Amino acid sequence: MVEGKVIVVTGAGGGIGRDIALAMAKNGAKVVVNDIGAALDGEGGSAGPAQQVVDEIRAGGNEAVPSTDSVADAASAARIVECAVESFGRIDAVINNAGILRDRFFHKMSVDEWDAVLKVHLYGAYYVSRAAATHFKEQNSGAMVHMTSTSGLIGNFGQANYAAAKLGIVALSKSIALDMLKFNVRSNCIAPFAWSRMIGAIPTDTEEQRVRVDKIKQMTPAKVAPLAVYLASDAASAVNGQIFSVRNNEISLISQPRPERSVHRSEGWTPQSIAEHAMPAMRASFYPLDRSADVFSWDPV
Repeated sequence: MVEGKVIVVTGAGGGIGRDIALAMAKNGAKVVVNDIGAALDGEGGSAGPAQQVVDEIRAGGNEAVPSTDSVADAASAARIVECAVESFGRIDAVINNAGILRDRFFHKMSVDEWDAVLKVHLYGAYYVSRAAATHFKEQNSGAMVHMTSTSGLIGNFGQANYAAAKLGIVALSKSIALDMLKFNVRSNCIAPFAWSRMIGAIPTDTEEQRVRVDKIKQMTPAKVAPLAVYLASDAASAVNGQIFSVRNNEISLISQPRPERSVHRSEGWTPQSIAEHAMPAMRASFYPLDRSADVFSWDPV
């Protein structure tokens, strides 16, 4: 479905990114496999993971080149896009998948932990997309696929930095979709349910936690790849500004914020009348903070 297209996949040295890169190549794309080879917290680096995926793609008779530039710096991210143009003559899609974790409860989170995660996820998605946007505008075509997370869409414990970045990516994607629609450039998000090192630190101290983790382990990264390939293809030319989730063999369209309930008062509102009339009318529609009520409680399909 992406025959002849040139596609950049960031964070493609392992996990979801690796499976997306392999699927892109299998479906005919020329792939830039970007990964700095860092630890889960972003420290360190190695050319090995990116090169291993490139070798795997080439062994299958397809084309790929490695990139070890970081998405967290504007100049470095621009080099990732230039790698595609210099290696294959153009760029047709970017898959913003690179990510790190520095989990900490909010009242204990340091500025460095906050900043590092936003730099990779949110700034990284912006930097790579912005570098590609110039080429997409000139050729009047292009696709961007960004990885968001239910941590941002719903919330999660100990991940204020990650959740803020992932929900920010949703807003970034929607803005790109609106701004670049006239140039036939699309931007969409995927919230993946898949077992990878990004969620490998989920605690398993109780039986309930072990059962939950066993369910998540059934959701392999390879299940996410087909949707990413589709969104990068011309078959998705009418799909723009959307959020999808992939959970094993199930694909869901995620709702976007809209007014759910409103209360009008012709004479206007006072704090007291809000307390007595507006909030009681709206409270039935409040979303619970109880984790048992969110999508993580769904059984895998």
